[in-house]
Amino acid sequence: MTSLAQLRKTALSLPGTAEETVRPGVITFTVRGKRFASLGQDKRVQLHLPATEADEVLAAHPTAERLTRGTTSIGVRVPVGDINGRQLNHWVRRAWLARAPKQLVAQAEAADTAAAGAVGDLPKGIGNPATRALANVGVTTLAQVSELSEAELLAMHGVGPKAVRLLGEALSAAGLRHKG
Repeated sequence: MTSLAQLRKTALSLPGTAEETVRPGVITFTVRGKRFASLGQDKRVQLHLPATEADEVLAAHPTAERLTRGTTSIGVRVPVGDINGRQLNHWVRRAWLARAPKQLVAQAEAADTAAAGAVGDLPKGIGNPATRALANVGVTTLAQVSELSEAELLAMHGVGPKAVRLLGEALSAAGLRHKG
């Protein structure tokens, strides 16, 4: 079962994302002021997706409903408990890609192919998921890593305790340390 915590972690791992509570019980996620995902009091995730992608969600999830503005499809609404974590991660990212500015989309797409040891001076040992997560938010050097706390790193989808430990060791070797 998926939760608000997973939705929040996934959404906030995407560059330029902001979270706001628009009214009690309603959380929205925006990229540069454009809403791409939200969770209402009814525990339904709303994802702003192009019509073709909305059709895919509707086909895969019988409890999903189409979101419309007038007669135009603007996305889907699906009960958060009816979508597994992996699917939620995928569709939140797709919604973000549909709403994000082109520069952020290009940065995120470049991060998709980032390989451990091939991005800036980040250590290879942190692995591909952590390398991609850091590159996705524009962090490609140890100096940039030093501007983040361990908690901020761990909050990124794809960065786990091992990667944080290895980054800490690399920072120490370079005479740097984590923020805070």
